[in-house]
Amino acid sequence: MVLPESIMAAPARILVISLRRIGDLLLTTPLIRSLHRAWPGAEIDVLVFDNTAGIIAGNPDIKRVIGISQRPTRADSVKLLIRLWRTYDIAISTQSGDRPTAFAFAAGRRRIGVTNNDDPWLARMLKRVALHTGLPAAEKTHRVEQMLSLADALGIARVPELVCPAAAEASPIVDGGNFAVIHAAPMFAYKAWTPDGWRAIAESLTKRGLAVVAIGGPGEAERRYLHDVWRGALEYHQLEWPQTMNLLARARVYIGPDTSTTHLAAAAGCRTVALFGPMDPRVWGPWPVGGMTAPWAASGTIQHKGNVWIVQNPLPCMPCTFEGCERNTASRSACLDELAPAQVMAAVDQALG
Repeated sequence: MVLPESIMAAPARILVISLRRIGDLLLTTPLIRSLHRAWPGAEIDVLVFDNTAGIIAGNPDIKRVIGISQRPTRADSVKLLIRLWRTYDIAISTQSGDRPTAFAFAAGRRRIGVTNNDDPWLARMLKRVALHTGLPAAEKTHRVEQMLSLADALGIARVPELVCPAAAEASPIVDGGNFAVIHAAPMFAYKAWTPDGWRAIAESLTKRGLAVVAIGGPGEAERRYLHDVWRGALEYHQLEWPQTMNLLARARVYIGPDTSTTHLAAAAGCRTVALFGPMDPRVWGPWPVGGMTAPWAASGTIQHKGNVWIVQNPLPCMPCTFEGCERNTASRSACLDELAPAQVMAAVDQALG
């Protein structure tokens, strides 16, 4: 169902709701760009978790960012619902959860969102009332494609471009462009490769004449992880998004696990080598510049599309989509623990041309 012509002609204010992790929010930016191109006069606001807002800092398609805690109190949620009440011509929930759907219902005179056919019967009925248009979440469909299907439902043209945060003007870390960036730290252990593997890659890159810049995000937990990986073999730098963007814009190649920085490297146009373990690249594979004419395969040794190479150790169980072999975020994943540095370097050499 396409929304009524009266509201679609020239909406003045649009709210996009993305209450997920950093990488998910980045993959929402093609929808936001599509909205901005379709209605350049509209103000587009985005409702996000406070700790994810940095990934859309400086996005020219966004008027304002509204932040909320990941675990808001009931009073905070009620205050926000009242603040948003019918403020927007269109509200879009990019996920099927109860909370983002409730915010869309409160905010928009017209509402569209993702739904889940696996919800209990009552939840499905309530969401049918809350949303004028509900799109069932598509299995094994890339997250960007899911976002762009919302543009289809709005009757506007797709713009399959990820939009990166603004870059810092200069970086004191390295000059020139003959360097590689390694981001070894994932958010969770089940997406982690081995410290020995990362050190082997750094050594191989150095032998190929490249300087190696090891980076990570801010925070004490990340510092401890990077200290354990590099153990003095390589200096590492904990950076905010603008400094990271400066490096990605100049690096010859980037190597990293399935994490938001890897999605960002691909979006920045950097030649990106992504190490994938349990997660399904058909849904979460990095989105290359210019988009994709065909989806990533579920598994393979080395896959290549545009400026992105995905490396996997294709065990028969892949992609299991579980949180590691023990199915918790602190678990290891055999598919990554057994991934050989030589295979990763084969993809790096392809990327280096």
